[in-house]
Amino acid sequence: MNTVPGFKTSAAFFTFLRANLVLPTTSTLNSNTSTPLLHPYSSQSLPPLHTLPPSSLSTMATLMTPTSSPPAVPANPLDDIPPLTTQILTSDDDKIAALKLVADSIAQQRQLASRAIIFHPLTMALYIALMGTISQFLYKTRGDTGVVLTTCAGVTMACLIAIRGATGGYLTLAEEMKWSFLENDEREEDVVLGSKFGDQIIGTVVLRLERNPPSPSSKRKGSGKNSSKHSGGKGIVRAWTVRMKYRGKGVGTELLEEAVKITRRELGGSAEIGFAKEHANSGMVVPELFNGGFRRREKKAAKLLEGVVESMEGKKKR
Repeated sequence: MNTVPGFKTSAAFFTFLRANLVLPTTSTLNSNTSTPLLHPYSSQSLPPLHTLPPSSLSTMATLMTPTSSPPAVPANPLDDIPPLTTQILTSDDDKIAALKLVADSIAQQRQLASRAIIFHPLTMALYIALMGTISQFLYKTRGDTGVVLTTCAGVTMACLIAIRGATGGYLTLAEEMKWSFLENDEREEDVVLGSKFGDQIIGTVVLRLERNPPSPSSKRKGSGKNSSKHSGGKGIVRAWTVRMKYRGKGVGTELLEEAVKITRRELGGSAEIGFAKEHANSGMVVPELFNGGFRRREKKAAKLLEGVVESMEGKKKR
């Protein structure tokens, strides 16, 4: 009487259902592959991992992962810069290139001479006086402004052409620079120094070694190269120039230092060195009134050479 009638009926129903759901072991409806197993079973073991094909996600991850390559060694930016060397030029091609560089420096003097004439105080005063005279004679009314400007422009062009013609002699001097410039009266060639930036000659010095005549005592003591090599004398710089875009970078100073070394080595430690009075750039084609700039350049070069000699003597004393 303590039992619940509904619960008893439900229990009988579940007992009946369980009895009917039990299948025999040999039944065809029994599927080991579809029925979940709660214990290990040999037929359900997974294949080895190395036989499984890679998944798409792992393939994409492999493609997106950067390959570990050794870091590239950065190139030295100075490797592409050619070396700068100063040496005695021995081949004819190098000597011809040096002579062409000297000829270019002579031709460039035309521009300096033209600038000196144009901006000289005397030239500026004459030009202003000429423009004033033209304006005074031609300008009467406001309508004459165009005539005055046109006339002044024409006169200005004529003045520039005249200055160009007056300085044209420097081109002639440049064309006269030939191989004979390197030879003395005895057909002996001067020493040609060159600064090479790679294969290009950017600076040159033409040095003439004038040896003192041997004394009678030196003749008795010995003869040959050794007796005449340090017989004394003087080194004369007959040409000294550097290509335009390399000026102001110490190339010319290094050339002068090398010229002093060669002079002292060939003529002895007491040998003097200086610029020739008639060097390659000494020719003047305009009146001396306009050559002040060239004279200042000559004095500056001579002072620089003296400084190089004093500096090298100071190093020897140390």
